[in-house]
Amino acid sequence: MDNEKQTRKNLIYFPLGTVGRDAVYCLINSYLLTFVLFTHSLDGAQLAAITGIMMAARVFDALNDPIMGNIIERTHTKFGKFKPWLLAGGLSTSVVIYLLFNVKLQGWGFVWFFALLYFAFSITYTMSDISYWGMIPALGSDANARNQFTSRATLFAGIGSTLAAILIPMFTAGSGAIGGSTAVAYGWIALAIAILGPLFILFPLLGVREHRESSSPAKREKFSLLQVFRTIIRNDQLVWVSVIFLIQQVGNGLVIGGIGSTYIYFTFGYNGGLYSLFTTVGMAATAFLMIFYPAISRRIHRKKLMGVMAVVSVAGYGMMLCSLAVPGTGMGRFWLLVLGYMLSNFGQYCYYLIMMISIMNTVEYNEYKFGTRDEGIITSLRPFITKMSSALIVAITSVSYLLFGVTGYTNRISDLEQQCAQGLLSEEEKLVRISEVIFGAEGAQAGVSAGQSIGLMMAMTVLPCALMLISYFLYKKKYQLDEEAYDKICRALNRD
Repeated sequence: MDNEKQTRKNLIYFPLGTVGRDAVYCLINSYLLTFVLFTHSLDGAQLAAITGIMMAARVFDALNDPIMGNIIERTHTKFGKFKPWLLAGGLSTSVVIYLLFNVKLQGWGFVWFFALLYFAFSITYTMSDISYWGMIPALGSDANARNQFTSRATLFAGIGSTLAAILIPMFTAGSGAIGGSTAVAYGWIALAIAILGPLFILFPLLGVREHRESSSPAKREKFSLLQVFRTIIRNDQLVWVSVIFLIQQVGNGLVIGGIGSTYIYFTFGYNGGLYSLFTTVGMAATAFLMIFYPAISRRIHRKKLMGVMAVVSVAGYGMMLCSLAVPGTGMGRFWLLVLGYMLSNFGQYCYYLIMMISIMNTVEYNEYKFGTRDEGIITSLRPFITKMSSALIVAITSVSYLLFGVTGYTNRISDLEQQCAQGLLSEEEKLVRISEVIFGAEGAQAGVSAGQSIGLMMAMTVLPCALMLISYFLYKKKYQLDEEAYDKICRALNRD
């Protein structure tokens, strides 16, 4: 009874801990490149350097994840192995993001400062992320309980990231920008999120208790980098699901990685509220999965569910493409785009939940085959994959921007934003001139062309759809830990 009572308590306090953390991640992952492009005037070399820094830092971050997982495995305190790193990572991340969004530097001075702070974020956020998600296998090995912890945590992660995704563009672009300037607005939002992150971390720190007997110190080897990668490589199911997850995540992140907001601004106008509406409605359907996924997973096997969601997502991407056929920039075209995104995101989010469960189920597979759970190392693969995919998303996004001439318009917009922040332009005049940049005006340079808009649309529909389908067919063929196989392994371990 005590274990059941503690499990119920854990199911309340653990998910709450990620609300602020995922608001932080949304700010960095979805809006940092947009912040840089729309608030700093950078030449081609400086923009290339920023892109290279973001990619290098995310690859470094990804490679650091298994090492951090191994360090957590060997942490011994009276508070457990996860909580000290969760607290340290949360507090230090808040300091970093505040500085990153409030620096007043421009040009190469900004580039070097950006490099320092971005690599610092890679280290501090990893402490928090690995320790948080690494708790799940230590909170229960029962399949249903693990589904509940995962779905509830992703529910509250979705709440944090969705609120951030809604509010950030609403209050940073267009007439609703805090202080009348995008640069000022991002500074205030970064401060708010920097405060909220550690506050929400208090819930798991003070309310959650892990089952520490789940990982036996006697079985641990002396720390070595070779041991980290040996643990990963020898687990064939972990390797396959990691590759599949990476492919799916790259496609899934292209819309919110910057291309979606740029397409909205270039097609319907520089209006942050409109992009907020796009993300709000587009992500609304995922709330259904966040709540009901455990019940669905008990009735429909994962591979069959993925097949259904593949059809739903393909239909959604098709609707988004069909919006190109609607003439003008009216709300009919906008709502067709939004509804298509809602369907495609619904299917992609279900894939995400399935991948999360599939990775964590390799903990018992690892114990069954090799006698050690190594849960800290194995669960570190989820953020590892997320960060590797984000590096690829930055590369694809930047190439798309250069290929379709996006930076020529964003540099002009950032110049106007800086003039407004310095009091050289009124907010009203700034918005008029930005509209002229996007749509063109008599005596001014031409606005964004139809070909450029179509190119951005292809990058956020055709490519994600293709990657999703590749991940589905690979999962169906290569991942063997279906529900029956996993239950068989758990029964064998319980007999031992």
